[in-house]
Amino acid sequence: MKLNDALDACGIIAILRGVTPAEVLDVGTTLYEAGIRIVEVPLNSPEPFVSIEKLAKAFAGKMVVGAGTVLTESDVEKLKASGGTISVSPDCNPATIARAVALGLNPLPGVFTPTEAFAAIRAGASQLKLFPAEVASPQTIKAWKAVLPKHVKVHAVGGVTPANMADWIKAGASGFGIGSSLYKPRATLEHVAKSAGELVAAWQKAKV
Repeated sequence: MKLNDALDACGIIAILRGVTPAEVLDVGTTLYEAGIRIVEVPLNSPEPFVSIEKLAKAFAGKMVVGAGTVLTESDVEKLKASGGTISVSPDCNPATIARAVALGLNPLPGVFTPTEAFAAIRAGASQLKLFPAEVASPQTIKAWKAVLPKHVKVHAVGGVTPANMADWIKAGASGFGIGSSLYKPRATLEHVAKSAGELVAAWQKAKV
């Protein structure tokens, strides 16, 4: 499954920070059944590349899987080897972005200013992560969209809820990274299912 196809189906990127290889398939299945089609495993999770490989194999062609907190070119290379396809970072590192593009991966660098956004685009990114979005606003994305190339998509990460998702979409957000409100260590599958269902329902309602 291509990233843009997954975003069209549901623009929610599930951030599974702290997930373990032992639980990752159960969590992934719960998310998939709720309608989520993109998952990232942050690299500060236990054995992250093991979890990524498990998800990539189990959901091949059905879900986009990648890594979060990608900080180095070595991280990108390990991600490629594990079968992941998206490289999500908290920062804008041109070398890491370029390496992801060279390996056929989709980089999603973290940016907070127009300068960082254009630096990421020049390095090869076509998907940007506004982070931390909770200290920005939907108006930030609206202003950026007036000057960014039309093909570039901006995702809000941090502070997005079912209650405010429609405002972000109206401003031009293409997707959302959702972390602790969706999954955190020791979260039950029932909690994950409930939170995912509420987020997917908000996405679908806002996109009508």
